[in-house]
This record gives sequence, C-alpha cells and structure tokens, in this order.
Amino acid sequence: MTVPTAELPGGDAMPVVGFGTGGLAGKELEDAVEEAIEAGYTRFDTAEGYGNEANLGRALEPYDREELFLASKVLPKNLDYESLIDACESSLDRLGTEYLDLYLIHWPNPAISLRESLAAMATLRDRGLVDNVGVSNFDAYGLSCARHVTDVPIAVDQIECHPWRQRPDVRDYCRKAGIVVDAAAPVARTEVFEDVVVRDLAESHDRAPSQIALKWAVENDVAVIPSSTDPTHIRENLDLFDWNLTDEDLERLDGLDRDRSVYTLSPTDWTDDTFGIPE
Repeated sequence: MTVPTAELPGGDAMPVVGFGTGGLAGKELEDAVEEAIEAGYTRFDTAEGYGNEANLGRALEPYDREELFLASKVLPKNLDYESLIDACESSLDRLGTEYLDLYLIHWPNPAISLRESLAAMATLRDRGLVDNVGVSNFDAYGLSCARHVTDVPIAVDQIECHPWRQRPDVRDYCRKAGIVVDAAAPVARTEVFEDVVVRDLAESHDRAPSQIALKWAVENDVAVIPSSTDPTHIRENLDLFDWNLTDEDLERLDGLDRDRSVYTLSPTDWTDDTFGIPE
C-alpha cells in the first residue's frame, strides 16, 4: 500500500499515517511493529519517555533503514543544551540507528530557554544525527516563539487532535507557517468510538469508528499516528485512501468539537518523569 506523504521544510517526505508506540513495550510492541510493517507502515513514532526505544530498535532491525521514517522525542527535563545532545545520542543508541528522520521536543519546559534547546537541535542537525526538527504539545504562541529564536525550520507540531478536540487555532497557524500537524491520540484514545455521529458514519460507510476519526484528520491535512496491537485494527488504521467521506459527513464531524482533552498527564506534577523539571 502506498501511503500519501506530507513534505517537510527540508524536502523530506513524511507518511501521513504512522504507527504510534506510546504505551507499548516488550514483545507486545515488537509483534505489533511486525504486523505494521507487513500492513505497509513505514513511519514509526517513539519517545525517550515511552521507555520502548530499545524494543522498537530490535523490531525494526531486520528492515531497510532507508525505507523507514523514524521519529523520537526528548523529555522536558533534558532540554538544556548538553542534556538534549546526550538524550538524542542515547535514543539513537537504543534505537540502533545513526540518525532520526524527525526529533521533537516532547513538551515545552518554561524553566529552560527555548533558544538553548533549539540551538542544541541545530547542532544535532548539523552533525547529521537529526534530519528534521519538531515540537510536540506546543500551542500557536509556543510555535511563534520557537520560530522567532531559531533559523532551523520547525517541521512538525505533534499535538492532541481528534474530532472532540480539533485545535483550529494551532492548525491554522501551522498551515500558514508550513508546519505539519501530527495528531497524537487521533481517535481520542478510543473515546470517540461511542460518539453517535462517528458510529453512524462508520455504519453508513461500512467502516470502523477509528477509520472515521482518522479519515477526518487526513482530510483536514493532519497526519496521524494511531496505535494498536490488534492485527485487524492495525490494517484498518492504514486503510484510509480508497474511500471518501462526503462534504456533509465532514461537516457533521467538524461539528463535534468540544475542546475535550483525553490526556491524563498533570503538567504540575514535577515528580512525574514525563515532565521531570528538577528544582
């Protein structure tokens, strides 16, 4: 299956559907990756904070690295210059690769200079360890700040985005700035499956509810990284391009926005290693 791509500022092509690995580890992850490769996925998304980079590296080892698009993220606690460099090198070592197609700041950290973080990203790119630089969980203001303090193009903003939280302000800013929006939790961690409109459209198109939510995203120029361990669902999540939603269908889905987040992380729990901003 040929998956459409989004062009990044440096000219690289990023598949608009990737395989998310958050919450997966061990043999479960490795088996899911094998299923994803067989289904046609070539983009894989991980993070330092997921604790699964070594598993993903082992799962991808048999395959041609040049045929894959690999992304990882650095934790907020590691956004000072030296720590960010070290974190990237450690991620590369765990993944068993010499470079990342995309490296992202996982969450903003106002305790550390964004200018310093992006200077480290520029160094990584100059050294050939990172092809593209991105951010995650940045709002439009944060993106504007990032672009103001670096000459390195911000290629991607990975954000929570799904029919219940559509983020029009961030999407609009990214469209104007040439930044690709990549949807984390693109099916609202399965919560939208119970939405009456989503279920009705799934039935009328003989599709899974996940496909309706994912199709809404890609039709709005939003890339997605769904995650699953079920072989059927893995294949369904990639099967988005030989069928269509009508304009009326898309309007119904557009009407579902309630700015509802499904994230459960607390951005003020500084003992949580996801954020981990030290005193």
